[in-house]
Amino acid sequence: MKTRMLAAAAAALMLAPLACGAQSYRCVGQDGKKYYGSTVPRPCIGRPVEELNAHGMVVKRIDPEGSEKERIAKEAKEAKQREEVSAQREVTRRNRALLATYTSLKDIDDARGRALAENQKAVEEIQARIERIKKGQAGYDARNAEADLKYHEQLLAAKQKEVAHINEKYGADRKRYAELTGGR
Repeated sequence: MKTRMLAAAAAALMLAPLACGAQSYRCVGQDGKKYYGSTVPRPCIGRPVEELNAHGMVVKRIDPEGSEKERIAKEAKEAKQREEVSAQREVTRRNRALLATYTSLKDIDDARGRALAENQKAVEEIQARIERIKKGQAGYDARNAEADLKYHEQLLAAKQKEVAHINEKYGADRKRYAELTGGR
């Protein structure tokens, strides 16, 4: 009788997890062996794991690498969306600033003219300075005159290149303003 009771108790203990709907986990370790457990077995950590129901059927597959890749892809997508929103805000801000700065296309043309005139004035001043250095070179220390001359020639070249940047900037402003206002 005791033997029957012990056998019944052992059977009840074995069937208890099935009756409770307990789940178990299964995976293939790095060594190629299959591992089972009521919690994720230690050799399964970091490996694809299958969650089994009480009948031994696969309920869910857990792939740590896959979920990590998905998380990274999601973060990258969200970062890209934030950058796009930020870029759009910057475009909107620049457009508002442009519309607040100018009242017409003529205003932009006038501003370009002033910028080019200021640049031309600076070019003429630098050229006059270069001529004075060349004329007075005999009275200067030769090294100082040469260094001063070289500096002013570089400054002159930069100012001459600046004309293209001024035209490009105001041209872009003019085009954007025309697009925003319909050419008014």
